[in-house]
Amino acid sequence: MTTSSIPGESIDLQISDVLSDVHFPANKDALVDAAREAGASNEVLSMLDGLPEQDYADVASVTQLIGGNYGPGLSA
Repeated sequence: MTTSSIPGESIDLQISDVLSDVHFPANKDALVDAAREAGASNEVLSMLDGLPEQDYADVASVTQLIGGNYGPGLSA
């Protein structure tokens, strides 16, 4: 499902879309690889690549951390 490039779709929704097939917990590298395979935008790939090296329990934990790093507009 490659709906990640819908104009106006918020970043957290884009991240949720491209990570929908990830089996959690997953580490940063697995998230970046899955997003790349799902056709994520360069912006989303850059955000995921900037995450700390750790295991993430679910999509919410990823979007919450990105929201904390990139400011308002992202919901957990």
